[in-house]
Amino acid sequence: MSYAYDTIADIIRLAEENNISFGDVVLRYELENYDRNEEAVIREIEHRLDIFEMSIQDGIAYTDKTASGMSGGQAAQLDGQSPRFMSEIAYKAMTYAIAVNEANAKMFRIVACPTAGSCGVMPGAVKAVADYYQLDRATVVKGFLAASGIGNVVANRACVAGAVGGCQAEIGSASAMAAAAIVEARGGDAEMSAHAFSIAMKNMLGLVCDPVAGLVEVPCVKRNAAGASIALMAADMALAGIKSRIPADEVLESMYRIGLEMSTTLKETAKGGLAATPSAPTACASCTGCAPLDQALIDAERMLSSNTRDVPCA
Repeated sequence: MSYAYDTIADIIRLAEENNISFGDVVLRYELENYDRNEEAVIREIEHRLDIFEMSIQDGIAYTDKTASGMSGGQAAQLDGQSPRFMSEIAYKAMTYAIAVNEANAKMFRIVACPTAGSCGVMPGAVKAVADYYQLDRATVVKGFLAASGIGNVVANRACVAGAVGGCQAEIGSASAMAAAAIVEARGGDAEMSAHAFSIAMKNMLGLVCDPVAGLVEVPCVKRNAAGASIALMAADMALAGIKSRIPADEVLESMYRIGLEMSTTLKETAKGGLAATPSAPTACASCTGCAPLDQALIDAERMLSSNTRDVPCA
């Protein structure tokens, strides 16, 4: 039989028909469609999990500010303290999510899951849960598979780009992926993973993409923390048996339609929202990153134009 899926409903159906988990459906689809065995797929996922760990460590260890001066050192600031109101898991998820996004802003290696701007949500939430419950690597891999199935459906049926769907498409998708991953890792069934997706995504609908100075720092870094926190909330609700009244695929369709209806000033153009506030233009006043980059582009263009010659078409 085929394990091909186009929708989240397809994954639930395949899981129930074969008495397997959400993540197992995704794994079997991978094996069915790509020239790799199970060991190779798992090895690739474990490599990405290793990068999760490294990016968390980099974000906490390297406390210098970014070139813009807008972020850096906040993960370490949190890591050195204890939660005042949040649970231990939620606090760790928040800290780790910020660490990874700060690492991204400093050009450290990260896993775009699904995007670089939302790269802290999955590592933050999944690592916090895995540490607290002492989950083995195989269990975390299954969670990653569930998240990748969610991401695949979102990317193919809607979008994961802030320039198309706003921040709901980036942080929203990442939060929904993380929620499904946690449910899978904690033994929930496929339907629970779908409800976790829905609950997380519904709480992100309408979120705009308004990066100050056009950089993936403000408000992006802290939104990763919010996305990780919402993922935990959604997973907890789904595992408790709470269901979304709106099915997952309809929630996804709503996200896509909202994104299309959203003003372009609120979709990664840095022309609206927080990017258009009075304080925003001063945020990168101390940054010297643009001028050297502009000069490098000018130099490269000059070099290419001087080396231009007629070349016959192949």
